[in-house]
Amino acid sequence: MKKYFCFFLMLPSFLGAQEILPERERAIVVDEILADRFNNLLPQLMDRTQIDMWVIISREYNEDPVLKTMLPATWLNARRRTILVFYRDKAKNTIEKLAIARYNIGKNIVSAWDKEKEPDQWKRLVQIIEERNPQKIALNFSTDFNIADGLVKTDYEEFTSYLPSKYKQKIVSAEKLAIAWIETRTPREMVIYNQLVAITHNIIEEAFSEKVITPGITTTTDVEWWMREKVTQLGLETWFHPSVDIQRSNEVLGNHLYSFSNRPEQMVIMPGDLLHCDFGISYLRLNTDCQELAYVLKPNEKEVPDFLVNALKEGNKVQDYLTDNFVTGKSGNAILLKALDEARKAGLKPAIYTHPLGSYGHSSGPTIGMWDAQQGVPGAGDYPLYPNTAYAIELNTTVNIPQWKRDIRVMLEEAGFYGEDGFRYVNGRQTKILTIPKTEEHLGN
Repeated sequence: MKKYFCFFLMLPSFLGAQEILPERERAIVVDEILADRFNNLLPQLMDRTQIDMWVIISREYNEDPVLKTMLPATWLNARRRTILVFYRDKAKNTIEKLAIARYNIGKNIVSAWDKEKEPDQWKRLVQIIEERNPQKIALNFSTDFNIADGLVKTDYEEFTSYLPSKYKQKIVSAEKLAIAWIETRTPREMVIYNQLVAITHNIIEEAFSEKVITPGITTTTDVEWWMREKVTQLGLETWFHPSVDIQRSNEVLGNHLYSFSNRPEQMVIMPGDLLHCDFGISYLRLNTDCQELAYVLKPNEKEVPDFLVNALKEGNKVQDYLTDNFVTGKSGNAILLKALDEARKAGLKPAIYTHPLGSYGHSSGPTIGMWDAQQGVPGAGDYPLYPNTAYAIELNTTVNIPQWKRDIRVMLEEAGFYGEDGFRYVNGRQTKILTIPKTEEHLGN
């Protein structure tokens, strides 16, 4: 593969070996990953969900969220009305990837519509269906999963108005297949994911440093916009605006997860503050979501106070109770309730709101709690855990800090992967609070 070394030389040194590819090389990688997913992963998922035909219908600028993940790198949107048909013949071990569209969709999906022979796109779709006579016709509609609910009313009505009655009886929801496509990660994607999370961690580390923060002058909003601008300079994107907040002695607890609309802005960062950020980036069609902590050293301090060090350890314990309960086939609600029960019995005060992560930041798969639904989430929380899936391990624990005469929340979030060998963090997790300025310990990392 041709390399653009001049581009890499312009990248900041803090990225280390994590090369951010120029757009042209990104496109090559995206399309290679798509080919692997279509040819190797999709047949397995269709067999698992017992669906032999999947029909996805979208129009330009109103794309089905699933279809967006299937477009080649040079297609930023669907064109006109784009209809995809995936037909799996398990007996022959084949999969057809067809487009009822005027064009091939990249190298993976072949056009199956000659408008000169059949001017009506819907009639051609029906011909494709009749020729294959599938057992099921799966469409993207779902009550509990927004990403699997991309078929709009107009397209559904037009399609079914053309479809013969005997085939209407075969229409089923593609919910399980759509979720599986969105949530399942391939080995190559996980290699890339490690690099992406490393970049995320490096940006946070620089944001929470004396390079960016001058105590007594810099505000939380300044740091938020620095992070946003840094991502733009690197040629990446954020999928949500970063947030930075402060917990400190003798202050009313401000937790943006519980009262985001009331979170103070333009808070000046001071020595003795415990900083917290929520930050995620997008790259090569994957997303990160990370929350970490930093402490602003007072003039006479050389390290983070023990009471905050111990508080972080309690947060790490909650993470362990959660991820120890990751078992194939276990529902998100079952994982949530067991982890909360075990953490509470250990004397902790946890809240868990972990979500699938990958093709989207808040992706599809088993929802493991929400901050305002600690008893479980009907529907999305009933979905089971499958291997080769990624999660934002997002949670907090409330810890009493006598030295501050108040409680704080240790809020953490890290990308995790659940595979055949169990759970692991994609690129580690925070076990030491960052310091501003950096201590010798952090400088050595």
